[in-house]
Amino acid sequence: MNLSTQSNNSGGLFAFLIKYNTIFIFIALVILSACISDVFFTSINLSNLLKQVSGIGIISIGMLLVILTGGIDLSVGSLLALLAVLFAIFVNTLVLPAAILLTILIGFVIGSISGYLVTAQKVAPFIATLAIMTIARGLGFMYSKGAPVVFETDGGAFMTNFGNGSFLGIPNIAYLFLLVAIIAQVMLSYNVFGRLLIAIGSNEQAARLSGVKVDRYKFLVYAISGALVGLAAIVGASRTNLGSPNMGMGLELDAIAAVVIGGASLNGGKGSAINTLMGVLILGLIGNILNLLNVPSYPQQVIKGVIIILAVLLQRFESK
Repeated sequence: MNLSTQSNNSGGLFAFLIKYNTIFIFIALVILSACISDVFFTSINLSNLLKQVSGIGIISIGMLLVILTGGIDLSVGSLLALLAVLFAIFVNTLVLPAAILLTILIGFVIGSISGYLVTAQKVAPFIATLAIMTIARGLGFMYSKGAPVVFETDGGAFMTNFGNGSFLGIPNIAYLFLLVAIIAQVMLSYNVFGRLLIAIGSNEQAARLSGVKVDRYKFLVYAISGALVGLAAIVGASRTNLGSPNMGMGLELDAIAAVVIGGASLNGGKGSAINTLMGVLILGLIGNILNLLNVPSYPQQVIKGVIIILAVLLQRFESK
């Protein structure tokens, strides 16, 4: 074998490793976790890990859709708190199906407001969703009067059992997260809507000149993101048997981190639901490892910030 052939082989291997870096990082973290702690592969720890990532995973799928169009949604954490509080109130006052549908619908409507500001009023996504973030957190404290709203009905007990229950050893809410990820992946890969989102993020002006109703699709991704936050709020409230205005603090950072770790570009036009799922699991594994090592929560935030920077730098390196 001559030197040029060796160089091509090594270059091809390196390109392969870079292309599928999310999968290799996930495998490496699983091995590292197993080596660090004997508790990692226990059913209790793995079940807790899946429960912890399911809510943020659902939100991250919505964040992915927004980021694919070149936008950003900073309101997801505060919106989660508001919708969790409202869901707890609805559970205590309405029949359960109505409480679930109304919570998701309100999430859709609030997400639509962000979409309207971004598309119709041409407000920068950062500013529009920052305003919604502040408003949602304030409304959460107003409706709850600053205190958690506890489930008090049979419907609430049913949701608590669902949120903490499992089927075949896998948490119920993990199935919900997986279902959302699969639907999103199918949409992005085989549906016109998903392909147009990627086209808009890749080159918005070209998509507009091609006749694509860009503003309509950008509006919809914020609305869908809000609806998925509503679903995640139901999951979070069901796990804890209450809705609290303090829920979701800093959750927008975790969602963005999961999407970026999954290989999506913050400039838009690149990303997949399966890779975002992997990014969510990687973020969950890192948190799980740090918890097993008894690392306090504040250093964990520092580590998450560093991970985001490294993920973005890796994307730039990959594009070069």
